[in-house]
Amino acid sequence: MVSEHPDTAGDISALALKILVAGGFGVGKTTLVGAVSEIRPLRTEELLSEAGQLVDDTDGVDQKVTTTVAMDFGRITIRSGLSLYLFGTPGQDRFWFLWDELSQGALGAVVLADTRRLEDCFPAVDYFEHRRIPFVVAVNCFPGAGGYGARDVSRALDLDQGTPVVLCDARDRDSGKEVLISLVEYAGRMHTARLLDSVG
Repeated sequence: MVSEHPDTAGDISALALKILVAGGFGVGKTTLVGAVSEIRPLRTEELLSEAGQLVDDTDGVDQKVTTTVAMDFGRITIRSGLSLYLFGTPGQDRFWFLWDELSQGALGAVVLADTRRLEDCFPAVDYFEHRRIPFVVAVNCFPGAGGYGARDVSRALDLDQGTPVVLCDARDRDSGKEVLISLVEYAGRMHTARLLDSVG
């Protein structure tokens, strides 16, 4: 998504790019959006219900009491004239019908991963690979998660060669910004390569 930033109306060089933040249930998507957003993030969190506990796998995230039911939204300015609009996707299977709508016009995506529940991010990886949406995998380094490196995670997820894997702390603003910068750089390279292929 490319649009004019409301704070720079009239400046045709100002760009707003749409980024998705995806991953499994309880991996830290809402936390990441909240940590990096320069505006108060829009959240659609609800308390986990008894009915939801029957279908949501809460193993490993026993302390989680809320869940995103539509999306999270935040904004961050990377530099003058370049802003990112962040859309956090819901993690549970029953809300995946929203992903197609949210992914329209996206520059790329961040797939958050927890090495204690690495299998939870397979659906997001498959989704973006099949739709050829550039993405990076950001390993949210939870306490006690073990010291797995980027190469270990890349092999475990069987990622396409060149797909970036970065380590991060979703609670930390600077760490989150580094993830987003990695994604913008990677997506830029991918879109440029595809453009060159199409005219070649």
